Amino acid sequence: MQTHNPVFLYPSSPPQIKSTQKISPMSKISWRPGTQIYPLPAVLVTCGNSPENWNMLTIAWTGTICSDPAMCYISVRKERASYPLIVENMEYTINLTTVDMARATDWAGVRSGRDYNKWKETGLIPIPGEKVASPTIEQSPLSIECRVKEIIHLGTHDMFISDVLNVRADERYLDPITGKFSLEKAGLLAYSHGQYFSLGEIIGHFGFSVKK
Repeated sequence: MQTHNPVFLYPSSPPQIKSTQKISPMSKISWRPGTQIYPLPAVLVTCGNSPENWNMLTIAWTGTICSDPAMCYISVRKERASYPLIVENMEYTINLTTVDMARATDWAGVRSGRDYNKWKETGLIPIPGEKVASPTIEQSPLSIECRVKEIIHLGTHDMFISDVLNVRADERYLDPITGKFSLEKAGLLAYSHGQYFSLGEIIGHFGFSVKK
């Protein structure tokens, strides 16, 4: 997985509890700082500027950072085979993944493009991008074409802050009457602390808590 192998975090020292001490069911303990913001999307980021060097990598460190202008980010380790391709071309595509793509998504995260042709091994199909040279994955329900605006060197990862140039949606999830895109029908994949999950049932819509 692009993020890193899951690190299970524990308190720096076990709490000392006296036998007479009562523990509230709402008690909290402190752990050392860590990246525990879960769940996250498990996306496949594609990069490269020609079919000869097109590659993909699995990433969970990604998200939206601005709506207008539309901007997002990915964080990538320098040792990843895709890292120099992204730096060289300053473009990439974020491809959302589904339950049906779970095995391919995981495989692309634990194997290197230096050693394997990931397209051949996973069966995922690249199609040329529209606004960028990096490909779109045909099986992805939604693909976001990005151009890098700034690279921030952090620690284990570098953050690529990017403008969204184009969004490509799979017509299978378009309502033929209303034209609404029903992404919830795609069976999106999520990642949480080293495990993959399918999304559960819908429990509300934005603003439902105040709707009369």
